[in-house]
Amino acid sequence: MSNPSPKAAKIADRHVLYQRAVQCVEAEIDFVDETFTKLRKRKARLLREDFCGTFHTSCEWVRRRKSNIAIGIDLDGPTLDWGRAHNLPKLSKEQRTRLHIHQGNVLDPVPPSLTRALGKPEIILAMNFSFWCFKQRSTMLAYFKAARAALAEDGIMFLDFYGGSDALRETRERRKVPRVRKGEEGYFPPGPTVYNGPYTYIWQQEKYNPITGDLSCNISFAFPDGSMMRRAFSYEWRLWLLSEMRDILAEAGFAKTTIYWEGDDGKGGGDGNFIATGQGDAGLSNICYIAANK
Repeated sequence: MSNPSPKAAKIADRHVLYQRAVQCVEAEIDFVDETFTKLRKRKARLLREDFCGTFHTSCEWVRRRKSNIAIGIDLDGPTLDWGRAHNLPKLSKEQRTRLHIHQGNVLDPVPPSLTRALGKPEIILAMNFSFWCFKQRSTMLAYFKAARAALAEDGIMFLDFYGGSDALRETRERRKVPRVRKGEEGYFPPGPTVYNGPYTYIWQQEKYNPITGDLSCNISFAFPDGSMMRRAFSYEWRLWLLSEMRDILAEAGFAKTTIYWEGDDGKGGGDGNFIATGQGDAGLSNICYIAANK
């Protein structure tokens, strides 16, 4: 009798599942690259990705142009190691020379030797709401001041943000993620510990305290074979208001912030198009980008 196949939750890699379900680095870099070019009338060269994790976005930046250089910063060593083992090999040898990974705190300056060698970044990214880990206003202000000081003179900091009345609720959202096929982003050659099949992404806002703004969230993954990877990722954040972010960015010294609001697809979701505006829709949920000019 043959041994039964292992359950998908046992062999699937949580970072692969996350990159497939949460990140669309191509669209993100499209937006950042095009917006910087429009605002500054030139192409950016040096990008810094804060809270970079597996530095998936930085890899996409260095793939775009032979002149592009990226710096990725994150505190978590094992996650950076995963990126080195899985994302770096997808780059050419030449592209890897233009990617610099630093394990450290985004509140601290990067090593002076790196700044001397590369210069100051024209773009700093803090995506996937990662900066919400700073719950105190004083800490958030310190982070934005440090980021502004690190930017080139005409640099721009890009942040993403979500809100709406659903953000204030303890709720759960499920979304199907299709099978990934050979040649598509996120595909890995078949093996005993590889899962390329479909699954369900589950986002849970598990606990929210309206007095403090404390928000506990997690991501789980469910598979067609009935297995489940529970709480693959967990987050302890503060739910900030967009107006608060703009006020703190201004206090940190940024000259101007522009909000790029995502359009409606007509089915209750976003259409992936972000338009500069001063008026958002008071819907159940919304996603936007913030561009803060030094």
